[in-house]
Amino acid sequence: MTSTSNARPGLKHLVLLGAGHAHVHVLHSLAKNRPADLNITVIAPYPRQLYSGMVPGFVAGHYSLDQCVIPLAGLLAGCGARYIEGSGVALDAGAKTVTLAGGETVAWDWLSLNTGPVMDRESIEAQMPGAREHALFVRPIEAFGQLWPQVAALGRSRPIHLAVVGAGAAGLELAMAAAHALQGAGYPPGGRVSLVTGGPPPAQNYPAGVQRRVVQALRRLQITVLPDACVGMSAGEIQLAGGARLACDAPLLAIGAQAPGWLAGSGLALDEAGFVAVNRFQQSTSHAHVFAAGDVASRIDAPHPRSGVYAVRGGPPLLSNLRAAWQGQPLRPYIPPGRTLNLISCGGRYAIAAWGGLHVEGRWVWHLKDRIDRGFVARYAAPS
Repeated sequence: MTSTSNARPGLKHLVLLGAGHAHVHVLHSLAKNRPADLNITVIAPYPRQLYSGMVPGFVAGHYSLDQCVIPLAGLLAGCGARYIEGSGVALDAGAKTVTLAGGETVAWDWLSLNTGPVMDRESIEAQMPGAREHALFVRPIEAFGQLWPQVAALGRSRPIHLAVVGAGAAGLELAMAAAHALQGAGYPPGGRVSLVTGGPPPAQNYPAGVQRRVVQALRRLQITVLPDACVGMSAGEIQLAGGARLACDAPLLAIGAQAPGWLAGSGLALDEAGFVAVNRFQQSTSHAHVFAAGDVASRIDAPHPRSGVYAVRGGPPLLSNLRAAWQGQPLRPYIPPGRTLNLISCGGRYAIAAWGGLHVEGRWVWHLKDRIDRGFVARYAAPS
């Protein structure tokens, strides 16, 4: 579906490619202060944004899927933006065009990328033969949200074994959410979850105290932790690097994000992993008319160039610098906070909080997370 355009002749054109969290904020803010000197087009594969922070709660049974989504229609109408339902497959930064999967080419004067995490099926298939056919991919998250109920229905029909591959924050939360669901009412006894970490211990990027809390939470849910790597999949099992075969009914793939493959021919400066190299203004280091935020971007001036801090809090500074760019004003650097609050849901209404070197856990932490998450969705889902 493509919306009718409110484009006004003679004005510059801003294209927002993707509807990630940063772009949701940009649209929400522009709706409050609609620019009179700019045409805006949003290109995204779905007419809504599924908020990833609430997806583990959806898997655990705490939320319906509709409670986790932000519809784009109100945001688009508020700032008079044109909407194209599609995905980018090619980008020419020199010619200032983006080509969509349907063949349409869209020209722009300024481009902002916030496409969200990508799981490159081709590269993953090369690492884990059989994954494309047998794995349930966490990304795109909208597709995962539609497919998870099928896994839940299977789990209600008989005891199942779910193997989660990946022990980052997403894998941990989903493993604990799934274990909580399988142990709940309506599921037969015997359902279980294994976590395949790839080698490192669970929560390796967190302080040691948080790691201990996570391990205890996994034990409480009777999740089997396997410090091995998945090297292949076939019907009913996954193959591990150590030579063992793990029987499972559904392998859930929650490994880290990859860069979109079509960036390689874009002409944009990229980091060694293929993500868009941006400076402290979230601006491409090679093309001043291109900005990028969230998981598609890599801050070359930062000690942790792809920190989640930039993804979660990138919306306000991105809007400020996009506005400055089209108005010909100086850009302002985005300096993220030195410490951030990290909340890890643990299946039931229980969570772990980490703030720098401090960490706590409890039901009250989950209720704090619940309030923050519901507030985020409500803020952007409400009519502007």
